[in-house]
Amino acid sequence: MSARWRTPTSARRPRGPSRARAWDTFLAVAFPDNQMQVLPYHRTVRDLAGRSARQFLAELRQQFPVTQGPAKPRRKGEACMYLDGQWYSLDLSAAAPQDDSRASTLDVALLQHHVLEKLLKIGDVRSDKRIDFIGGARGTRALETAVNSGRAAVAFSMFPVTVDDLMAISDGGGIMPPKSTWFEPKLRDGLLVHEI
Repeated sequence: MSARWRTPTSARRPRGPSRARAWDTFLAVAFPDNQMQVLPYHRTVRDLAGRSARQFLAELRQQFPVTQGPAKPRRKGEACMYLDGQWYSLDLSAAAPQDDSRASTLDVALLQHHVLEKLLKIGDVRSDKRIDFIGGARGTRALETAVNSGRAAVAFSMFPVTVDDLMAISDGGGIMPPKSTWFEPKLRDGLLVHEI
C-alpha cells in the first residue's frame, strides 16, 4: 500500500508539544496489494418490475448477446444470470459506459446502468429494498437458493473486480461503485471498547 493514501495525523493536531488524543487517531490495517484477493459481489433482485421472465429475457436480448451459460463468469465483460431455473451468460463487453471514468467500465457499473437501472428500475442500490447482495465467498449456490425459494426473481453472478482496477480508480481520485468488492483476507470480527 502506498504512503500517499495515508492522512498524516500531525495535520490534525495543534502545533507545539501535545500528547496524542484518542480522537486524533483511528484504527487501520494495510495489506500488500499482491496479497489481496477481491471476490465478486453478486446481486439478487426481488421482482422483474412487472415483467414475466420471458419478457425480461427478450428485453435483455435486445441490448446484449445472451446465451445459456455457466453459473460463474469466465472473464471480465461477462455476467451470469439465474432466471426461472436456468443460468444465462450476458456479454457486457460492448455495452457503453455511463461516462468516461474507469469505474464506469466495471462490470458492476455496466450491469447497474443497463439492466438494474434501465430495465428493473433500481436507481440507488444503497437504499432500494428490492435488491440484495451476496458476497462471493458464499458462491453461486446462494443465488440459486434465493431465486428457487422465491426470495428473488433473478440473480446476477459477477466477475470480480481486479486489484489493478481498484488501485487505478483510487489513484485517479475515483470512487468504486457500491457493493463492487468483497475483500479477502477478512479481519477477524471483534469488539473494541476504548474509554475516552
